[in-house]
Order: sequence, then structure tokens, then C-alpha cells
Amino acid sequence: MGGAGWLRVAAAVTCALATAMVVQRVVAWRRWLRAMTVLRDVEESFATPTERLQRVVNSLAVEMFAGLASEDASKVRMLLTCVDSLPDVSEEGIYYAVDIGGTGFRFLKVQLGAGSTIINQKIERQPVKKELMKGTSEDFFNSIASTLKNFIEREGDEGRALGFTFSFPVRQFSITSGSLIRWTKEFSIEEAIGQDVAQCLNEALERNGLNLKVNALMNNTVGTLALGHYYDEDTIAAVIIGAGTNACYIERNEAITKCQCLLTNSGQTVVNVEWGSFCPPQIPLTPYDICFYNETPNYYDQGFEKMISGMYLGEIARLVFHKMAQESDVFGTDVDGLAIPFILSTPCLAAICEDDSLDLKEVRSILEEHLKIHNVPLKTRRLVQRVCDIITQRAARLAAAGIVAILQKLGRDGTLCGTTRVRSMTGVPKRSVIAIEGGLYQEYSVFREYLNEAVLEILGEEIAATVVLKVVEEGSGLGAALIAAAYSSTRNNSI
Repeated sequence: MGGAGWLRVAAAVTCALATAMVVQRVVAWRRWLRAMTVLRDVEESFATPTERLQRVVNSLAVEMFAGLASEDASKVRMLLTCVDSLPDVSEEGIYYAVDIGGTGFRFLKVQLGAGSTIINQKIERQPVKKELMKGTSEDFFNSIASTLKNFIEREGDEGRALGFTFSFPVRQFSITSGSLIRWTKEFSIEEAIGQDVAQCLNEALERNGLNLKVNALMNNTVGTLALGHYYDEDTIAAVIIGAGTNACYIERNEAITKCQCLLTNSGQTVVNVEWGSFCPPQIPLTPYDICFYNETPNYYDQGFEKMISGMYLGEIARLVFHKMAQESDVFGTDVDGLAIPFILSTPCLAAICEDDSLDLKEVRSILEEHLKIHNVPLKTRRLVQRVCDIITQRAARLAAAGIVAILQKLGRDGTLCGTTRVRSMTGVPKRSVIAIEGGLYQEYSVFREYLNEAVLEILGEEIAATVVLKVVEEGSGLGAALIAAAYSSTRNNSI
């Protein structure tokens, strides 16, 4: 073959290689576009503009009114807690509390002194064993009683009374009794539904030889409200934003039509909203929410909670990433980790959002260590961070709408019962303190900033200036001890 022939062959090979490279780049670009299409769909379906949030506020406030009128008339249960007396400066002595939440047990010893003083406190934490979450009622309460007994023996003093925080929906009959309505989060001890949970614990305490009974039964929001009110009497509501989410607030008895037999002559009662079961019609359920419901216990319920709380946000992100991996190759080919439910925790999602390094080192580390996805390019790491930010923003802004709905129900949001009138101050401004507890708000700065921003957007500057969102630490446990103290004393102090 002559020189001219070799040149023609070389030119043909070069042309073929160039064509192959162009085709490869076009294919890669099309796959990237498919990932971006998923991102755009997520951005649109997770959007929460201010006007939409206001409709969520109105809708939840309406449900709250209905829930106070009669049982089963609303998507939010508006459970009467039988708490009409919150702690003041008169309580003294040693009190114990048991705090049962979504991720662990907490046992507390609290020593109170006069003048809103907690002289000393001791807190012991214990994770919930998976087998207890789906076992028998007797095993569950025996485990609590046994651990409390060991805790008290180490402390050397049984104390005056026991507060019991049980962070699941309970229909209370009195301050010391209430039946479990249903489990939430990942618990599913079916035989316990309908049982008096305070009695179950009392029986377990007796079996373990403890001369102590439940003096006050409540959920975590009520405990948080009690601690917030102990330090600041302007505290009117409490919100939990952690593994789960819920709220309670102080309501006038005259606004409550149902369950008149549970109301006292104190004039006010703490109401447990149970807003986790609210499903705002203004916020579309995305394919990720719907798939996600079908893969979890209690999947048919707790719509608001599953859009907001820490137990679920990481899983929503995983479902989005899994969809992207199915539609494109942005994560490469080794993506088996994305098919594992709940492999991505919300603390990981928070760390991804808060990574401000130029090359997103923390994002890369989480992808490698938790999802086993390696060699992810920077543009994909930015995509991952954007998805986590979108999910966080929706959650925080919905939580903000929930807070404003409580203010609206109490007439403290500057409107006339949810009308479209422009918010403005009328009369003497009332300071409204909302006690907030939970790792999602306390420890996740991006979430906290989005929530605070949304409250300001909805209320406007004039009304927002009267609202204080105050972090309360260990409120659900310390508050239980405080309420036990309030109800063990002979005083008759209403809220």
C-alpha cells in the first residue's frame, strides 16, 4: 500500500474515532439531561411558595377547629391531654421521669428548688432494641421498668412522683391514664393498641418491685411546653421536630365542644394537635412520597410527619437518587446501595447540605461510606447537594406553616380567623413564645434557617416580631418531671 493509501486509512480511523467520541459524549449528555429532568420535576413538585403555605396554614387551622368540635371529625385528632396545670415556682423535691420516644428511652432524675430552679438533673439514655418495637406489650413495659429500677437504685432515692412521656397518640381519660390509639414511626406492638399505657407501666413497675406509680402521663410536646412555660410564662405552644413531629398548645375550654367531661374549671387545657396525620391538600404527594409510604409501617398515615421529620427525609432523598440512577449513569454503574431502604439517614442529608467545601469533600465521603458509590464527579456531588436542599426546604417550610396555623387558631397571627385580610397588629401586641425541641431544628442549621425564614414570610415583619421560637433542650423528659411535680403538690394552679 502506498503512502496515499496509508493516509486514507489513517484519516478514516481518525474520523471513526472522532465520531465514536462525539456519539459517546452525546449519549453521556442525554443521560445527564435525564438526571436533570428528574431534578426539575423534584424542584417543581416540592415547591412551597408563600401563597401555597398560607393555604396550608388555613387548611390546618380549619382541621384544628373541627377536631375540637367532635371526635373523628378532623384529620388531626386534637387530643385533650387532661393537663390544666403547668409547673410554677413552688415545686420542690426529687422527681423521676421516663421518656419514650421514636429512637430511644430516657430516664431522668430531677431535683427542683423554689423559684424556677432545677438544682440538679441526671439523664440516662438507652436505645430501643428492634425486637422490643415489634414484640409483646409485657416485654416492652418490663424493659422500661427494669431499666428505671436500676437507674433509681444507682441514684439511691425513689423520689416523690413519676412523670411518663409516651410519644404516641393516646386518648387520655385522666392525667394518670390513657389508651394507645395507634403506633407511629417504626413501632408495631399490635396487642398494646387500646391498652392503658400508664397502667401497663404501673403493672411492670410493681412486677419489678418498685414502689412508684405514674403521676402524670403526657406526650413529648406537653413535656416541652411545661419546661418552656416553667422558664417563660409567655410560652403558649410547643413543637417537636426530630425523628417525628407534633405540636401542642394551650386552648381555652370554651373553644372545646367535645369531651366536656374531661374539662375542669381551670378555664384552659393543653391540646395535643397530633398534626403528623395531617395531609395538606395543597401539597402534592410526589412519587417519592407515595413509594415511600408503601415501604414503611403505618404507610397509610402520617403524611405531614413523613414530609417533615428526621426519620424520613434521608429516605426521600435516597428514592430521588435511585430514580436518577435508573434514568442515567450520573452515579456510575455500582449503585446497588441506592436500592436499600433507609440506608441514607437524615444526619447524612444534613451533612450533605451543610458541606461548604469547594470540592464537596463531605458529600463524596458520605456517598462512598454510606451508599458505596465511588469516584462521583463534582457536578454530580453538586446535584446530590441540591436534591437534599430541596427536600430540607420543603420540610422546614411545612413545619413553619404548622406553627403559624397554631398562632392563627389562637388569633395571634394578625388575621381574622384565616381570612385573606392583610396581617396587621391590632390592640396591644401579645408576645407568643413557641418552645421547640428536636434535633432537626436544634442541630441542623439549614433546616432552622428555612423554617425561620418561612415564618417571617407568612406572618410579615410586624407580626413575626411578636413571635419567639425558643429552643428547649430535654424538654420532653424534664417537662414530664415538672408536670409530675405540679400534680403531686396540693396547690390548685391553673395554666
